[in-house]
Amino acid sequence: MYGLIDCNNFYVSCERVFNPSLNGKPVVVLSNNDGCVVSRSEEAKALGIKMAVPFYQVQKEVTKYDIKVFSSNYALYGDMSSRIMAILAESVPDIEVYSIDEAFLDLSGIPDLMALGTDIVRKVMKGTGIPVGLGIAPTKTLAKIANRYAKKYAGYNRVCIIDTEEKRIKALQKLDIGDVWGDRSPAKTEVKRSGCIIRL
Repeated sequence: MYGLIDCNNFYVSCERVFNPSLNGKPVVVLSNNDGCVVSRSEEAKALGIKMAVPFYQVQKEVTKYDIKVFSSNYALYGDMSSRIMAILAESVPDIEVYSIDEAFLDLSGIPDLMALGTDIVRKVMKGTGIPVGLGIAPTKTLAKIANRYAKKYAGYNRVCIIDTEEKRIKALQKLDIGDVWGDRSPAKTEVKRSGCIIRL
């Protein structure tokens, strides 16, 4: 079995660790040169702020809703990522770092996946203050899908396991395939060409 752990709104979450007054408020983090939005809090998403939108296009919303805006701090994000990966490495037989805020976990031979998954999510939150979701499944792609459910639906308590054919079919039926590995829409491609860094 594989696990896919993914930090929630990672850059925003990092900023909140060191500034708790941001909790519950709409927050966005901008790309290099403050060109585009590359991370959004759930509150900012609810206000209609889109991923990778050029910042100048949402300045009215920023003022209207008092959205807190931060320039990217890659030294901070890299340090927090290293801390998270160290916790994961101590918890499972092997990890494969997939991005700054994601990693695949080797869960081979683990008898109680839910207990381990719950413990990992708790350890990361306690050790770093960063909320994460964990998806567990027989393949990496299904683990990625399970992660989407773990993060989207509170009932999973941040851990979703797809370990039966029935769960696999149900999960796939309710998910748009474009949601698995990230949006490759023409709009995003165009923004990418303009020089903005897009986190998928």
